Amino acid sequence: MKVSVYLNFANSTEEAFAFYKSIFGTEYAREPARYGDMPGMADDLRELILNIQLPIADGYLLMGSDVPDAMGFDLKPGNNVQICLHPDSREEADRLYAALAEGGEARMPLADQFWGDYYGELTDRFGVLWLVAHSPSA
Repeated sequence: MKVSVYLNFANSTEEAFAFYKSIFGTEYAREPARYGDMPGMADDLRELILNIQLPIADGYLLMGSDVPDAMGFDLKPGNNVQICLHPDSREEADRLYAALAEGGEARMPLADQFWGDYYGELTDRFGVLWLVAHSPSA
């Protein structure tokens, strides 16, 4: 089974996905589609991202779009999407957490939790909420 998470941004999708690509070290699943690829699109929207896809780990696909006001979108970034990562080691959990938190906010530092996971929460510099959970038994 593959899982994809879709993120919408206020005209910063390209920057956000370059950031995520640098962290996960993967390549886009295909060339990003732009609004300009659609017939009749206004010139000021042509370079915005219509769809971008980045494999991030074992079948998980991160997808995203710019959602311009001019097209009637009501974007509410930040609290409407959470992505939970389940790294294979504490070291990988630490690396991912630190990289994603750069320029963002560490909401709950990584720590051993009562339920057994090494777990933390953060908001990255684009307002996306991330959960990092390493389970030693997994």
